[in-house]
Amino acid sequence: MSGVVTAVSSNSKYSFTKPNRESITLLAGLGVEGDVHAGVTVKHRSRVAQDPTQPNLRQVHLIHEELFTEVGATGFRVAPGELGENITTRGIDLLSLPVGTLLRIGAQAVVEVTGLRNPCLQIDNFQDGLLKQVVGRDELGNIVRKAGIMSIVAEGGLVHPGDVIKVALPDKPHRPLDRV
Repeated sequence: MSGVVTAVSSNSKYSFTKPNRESITLLAGLGVEGDVHAGVTVKHRSRVAQDPTQPNLRQVHLIHEELFTEVGATGFRVAPGELGENITTRGIDLLSLPVGTLLRIGAQAVVEVTGLRNPCLQIDNFQDGLLKQVVGRDELGNIVRKAGIMSIVAEGGLVHPGDVIKVALPDKPHRPLDRV
């Protein structure tokens, strides 16, 4: 299973969106160099308020570009980086990957999938009504989160748009993704 990076984004300031870049550098155990969410411990404000010593399982946020097409069909326009992701992908069903999946990105970088992004009200502040498009319920009433996945950096390296992403699933039994 493989896909491709369609955009990379980072921001040194707390902001919902992240500007697109020509490249980003992933730092092992930290996240995206220069990004406000990089670090060994949590950097997301709500998580810091709960317990600033928690490990940062949200170092790199990935979203599948196919989500933009899906929400576009309901009238929303979303471009790479606008939902705060660091890496926009195409060709991989990110949401179906199990915890512990390794994504080799480009020549050197490797991220380990930790869980699902938990969409928040900031998405509606960005575009009113968009939150209902990226979080909902399935036919059994279970919450379905579609706003991407979170990961930690296992091996650092440079990431560019156009880089190939290779998927390495962990040994079975697989654990499904849950919010982190």
